[in-house]
Amino acid sequence: MKEVILDTETTGLDVKDGHRIVEIGCLELDNFVLTQKKFHCYLNPERKVSEQALKVHGYTDIFLAKQKKFSDIVDEFLEFIRDKKLVIHNASFDLSHLNNELAILGKNKISQQNVIDTLELARKRFPGLQNSLDALCRRYKIDNSKREKHTALIDCELLSKIYINLTGQKEPSLDLRIGDSSTFSNNDNDKVNYFRKVIKPTDDDLRLHKKYLKSSLKKNFFN
Repeated sequence: MKEVILDTETTGLDVKDGHRIVEIGCLELDNFVLTQKKFHCYLNPERKVSEQALKVHGYTDIFLAKQKKFSDIVDEFLEFIRDKKLVIHNASFDLSHLNNELAILGKNKISQQNVIDTLELARKRFPGLQNSLDALCRRYKIDNSKREKHTALIDCELLSKIYINLTGQKEPSLDLRIGDSSTFSNNDNDKVNYFRKVIKPTDDDLRLHKKYLKSSLKKNFFN
C-alpha cells in the first residue's frame, strides 16, 4: 500500500483572495516505510507573497520569480501521486490550493476521498489538545529543531513520523537528512539505512487496514 506525505507552501491563506502555491513537497510511503522517491519543487505564483506568508516560509518574490510555473510541473506531479492515498496535515488548506491550481489549468480536482487528514486523526486521538505539527512533534518526542521555517520537505519528513505514530505503527529509526543526496537516490539499487528490521504486513493486515481507512474516510466525508 503506497501513500504520499504531502505539504504545500503558499502566498497566503485563502484562494478566494487569489493566493497561489509556491512550494510542493511529497515523500512516498510504502507500507508505512519511507521509500527513496520524492517530488519537490518551488513555484512561481505569478503574484506577490503576502507579508504573513513570507514570515512563515521565507520565500521572497525575487526567488520565486525564477522558478517554474505550476503548469510546467503539473503532469509530473499528478503522475507521482497517481493511485496513491495522500496524507496531509490540515488537508482542507492544501487541497483548496491544489485544486485551485488544477482548476486554472482545466484539470480534474483531487477528491477528498483520496486523502487522509492527520489533523482529524490527531483530534480524535487527542480531543481538546493542541494538534499542530509542532505540538504533535513534542507529544511524540520527534526532533523538529530543523523547522526554523515552514518548508514543504521538512514538514513532510516530520509528518511521516507523526502519521506512523498516529496510526499505531512501529516506527523504524531513519536517517532523513533533507537536502543530503545520500538520503534519496535515483538508483533503484540504493537502500535507505534502517537500524531496525522492517516487518512487512501480512495480506490480512493490509485487508484490515484498508477496511479501517475506508470506514474512516467514509465517516469523515459524510460528517
